[in-house]
Amino acid sequence: MSSAGRAVPPWALAVTAMFSVQLGSALSVDLIGEVGAAGTAWLRLTMGAVIFLIIARPPLSRVRRTDVPVLLGLGVTTGLVTIGFLSALQYIPLGTAVAIEFLGPLTVAALRSHSPRALVWPGLALCGVVLLTEPWHGEVNLPGVVYAGLAAVGWAVYILLTQRIGDRFTGISALSLTIPVAALTAAVVGIPQAVGHVTVPVLVAAAGLALLLPVLPFALEMLALRRMTAAAFGTLMALEPALGLLLGLVVLHQQPSALQILGILLVVLAGAAAQRQGGRRSRVESLAGTSESG
Repeated sequence: MSSAGRAVPPWALAVTAMFSVQLGSALSVDLIGEVGAAGTAWLRLTMGAVIFLIIARPPLSRVRRTDVPVLLGLGVTTGLVTIGFLSALQYIPLGTAVAIEFLGPLTVAALRSHSPRALVWPGLALCGVVLLTEPWHGEVNLPGVVYAGLAAVGWAVYILLTQRIGDRFTGISALSLTIPVAALTAAVVGIPQAVGHVTVPVLVAAAGLALLLPVLPFALEMLALRRMTAAAFGTLMALEPALGLLLGLVVLHQQPSALQILGILLVVLAGAAAQRQGGRRSRVESLAGTSESG
């Protein structure tokens, strides 16, 4: 790593990665209006796959027959999670969608701890989600909650699948295997949805969004993980729902109520506590199967 790279604190790299993820999600809303949620997922993942294939050669020679179902599962799950999350953004605010999706990895973290007391953290986060959706007003957007819930389940499944791979594939090279599969998965629904609406400006926007997510965040997270523990990294990542709320406010002008802000704080608290007790793997570890390097 260069001296300039070492001069940047690892926590700053992690926070920048999170900011890139949530900014990419917020800016995807306009593209969703053009080509639909599945169309946006397909274009973004396809552009990301092209970038990863350019910068990293797929380690095909290392792939064993037993790896194939898991790698395919990882790719398919990534595509479905992306479609589900972007579909949720059509109905509910960004911060709410991120908080609901966060229930997936939180539950995995609690179950990994093998302690019944750890289940209090997903429960606390669920209380936060209730405050975010405010069901007592009778205006819960069911499609948005369902799509975000499906993304949460998909994220949890993805984390469990990466345990099967372990450190067989490390770094960006694994993404050059799974992201193309994710793009093909999204294409099944995305191409019919986007057909007739794909223009040069749309392709340029999709390429830019692919840089914001997944390319830039994964690169920054890998740099951060080289200089900090996975537990510290995971605790920082618990701030992601709060960043989603902030960018939803700034970029999408989604004004949260006081109770919704409290709900996000509960989700962040639950996430930080769960990570410190053996929480979820980082996004880099989840997608690439890297081992702890801090």
